[in-house]
Amino acid sequence: MRYLLFLGCLLMGGAVMAQDGAGFRLATFSVDVTIPKGHPCMGGGIAPAKEVGDPLYAKGFVLTGGDRPMVLVSFDWCEIRGTSFEKWQQALAVAAGTEPERVMIHSTHVHDAPVMDEEAEKLLREMDATGAWKKIPAPAPEAAIQVASVCWPAFNEECIERVARALSEALPKARRVTHLGLGKAEVQQVASNRRYLGGDGRVFYNRMSRSTIPDAQKADVGTIDPWLRTLSFWDGDTPVCALHGYAVHPMSSYGKGRVSADFPGRAREKMQAAYPEVLQIYASGCSGNVTAGKWNAGAPDNLEVLAGRLNAAMQEAWKGTQKVPLEQSQFRMVRMPLGARNTLAHTETILRKRLAEGVSPFERAEAAMGLAWYERVKRGHRVQVPCVDFGPAQVLLLPAEAYVEFQLFAQACRPDSFVFTLGYGECGPGYIPIERSWKEQDSNLNDWAWTPPGSEAVMKKAIREVLAAP
Repeated sequence: MRYLLFLGCLLMGGAVMAQDGAGFRLATFSVDVTIPKGHPCMGGGIAPAKEVGDPLYAKGFVLTGGDRPMVLVSFDWCEIRGTSFEKWQQALAVAAGTEPERVMIHSTHVHDAPVMDEEAEKLLREMDATGAWKKIPAPAPEAAIQVASVCWPAFNEECIERVARALSEALPKARRVTHLGLGKAEVQQVASNRRYLGGDGRVFYNRMSRSTIPDAQKADVGTIDPWLRTLSFWDGDTPVCALHGYAVHPMSSYGKGRVSADFPGRAREKMQAAYPEVLQIYASGCSGNVTAGKWNAGAPDNLEVLAGRLNAAMQEAWKGTQKVPLEQSQFRMVRMPLGARNTLAHTETILRKRLAEGVSPFERAEAAMGLAWYERVKRGHRVQVPCVDFGPAQVLLLPAEAYVEFQLFAQACRPDSFVFTLGYGECGPGYIPIERSWKEQDSNLNDWAWTPPGSEAVMKKAIREVLAAP
C-alpha cells in the first residue's frame, strides 16, 4: 500500500530520533483529518457528512528520552477499530522510530465523525458482491434498499500518510521537557450517568446525550468522574503541551451531517487561542455510560454552553497546575483477552443473518462491525492496555466504550497518584459495561456491544496489573 512505501522513507529519520538520550524531548503535531462530503458518520448510523461545522483534528506528541519513544494521538473521530487501529499504530511507530504498542491511539468519540473499521467495510463489500441483501423486499413500494457503508478505507490511508508525515517533520523540532504539570478541576453541569432512577424508583438507562425526559433531567447525576484532569509538559517555566481529559460523551447535538468536534473541540480551541504557544489536546475518558443528558435538551446553543463549562474547568486546572520534575517514563502493557458476546440475540449466526438480510443500511453496517470483532476474537486477538508511568502520574489507555466505573477503579488502584485515563483506544469491542448493567438489562447493550458478560473482572485485572497497583 502507498502509505507503507511512504513510511519506509521515514524509517531512518525516526530511528535516529529514538537514539537521542540527552534528557526528555517532546515533538508535537496537529493535523486536519476532516472527512469529505458523503463520508459515513458514526459507522453509517447517522446522516453522512454534508457540511463542516468545524474541522476534525489529530493532535499528538512524541516523547523521547526513555528507553524507546512513546506516541500519543487524539483524533476528533468517533472510533478506530480492528486492522485500521493496527495500521495507525504501525505507521506512526515507523515514523517515530518505536514499537507499535507504544503508539497510544485515542478517539474522542464525537458522532458527527467517522468510525474507521476497514474489516467491517470489507465484509459489507463482500456481501454486495453476492447481491443477497438486494433481494429483500423494500419496506414500501417507493422505497429502495440502500447500500450500507462504515467508512472509506482510501481516506483512512490518506490520513495515515498525512499524520505520519507531520509526526516525522515534528521530530527535528522537538523541545526539551524537564517537568510535568499536574492540574485538576471539577466540571460543573456537564456529565450525568445514563442510569437513573425514575420517580417510581425504577431503573432507567435512557439518559442520552440529549434528553427531554423530565425524570432524566430531575434525577441525580449518578456515577460520574466529576474531575477534568490536565497533564502538561514544561521546559523549565515554559509550557510546551497540555493534555486535558474528562469522562463524558462529547455531543450536544448530532446526526444531521454537520461534521464537528462538538463542545470538547470548541473548549479545546478556546484554550488554544488563549495559549497559542502550547499545543492543546483533549481526550475523552471512560464514558460509555456518561452523557450530558441531564443538562442538555439538544438546543443548538447548548454546544457553546457546554463548551464554556468545560473550558472553565480547563482554565482552572491550568491555573492550579503543580509542576514536578520529569525523571522517568516507563512503558508497560498487558494484553487482555476480551471475548465475543454470545447472548440470546447476539451470536455470530444472528449477526451474519443481519448482514445478509438487514433492511436498513445501519443494521447491516452494525452487523459488519460486530462480525469484524468476532473474527478477531477467533484469531486469538488480545486487546492492548498500555500505560506510561511518570512516577507521580500515569497515563492509561483503555479500550472502546468502557464504562466510567473502570476509570474510577483505575484511580482507586493508585490513590496517591495522578492517574490520567483515556477511553476509546481500540474500539472494536463496543460497549464494555460493568456486571450490574447486564443484570439490570441496560438498554444501551441492545446494540454496539460485542463483549460478553464477565468482562468487568477481565478489565479490572488488566488495570491492576498495568498500573502496578499494590
